Amino acid sequence: MELLAVLIPVLMLGIVLALGRYEEMLLPAEKEATRLAPPPALPTSPSSPAPAGTPAPSP
Repeated sequence: MELLAVLIPVLMLGIVLALGRYEEMLLPAEKEATRLAPPPALPTSPSSPAPAGTPAPSP
């Protein structure tokens, strides 16, 4: 009976770890998804000019 009390938590831990590995294998990690995705395009020209009276940005 004591052996059963020791083996059940160890087996449950193994199952949880195995399910985690299975999930990582099926679903791509977010890091991989963002690494494989193309970078977002940056605007080449400003969308609208700055309003009058606004100081110019410092270089």
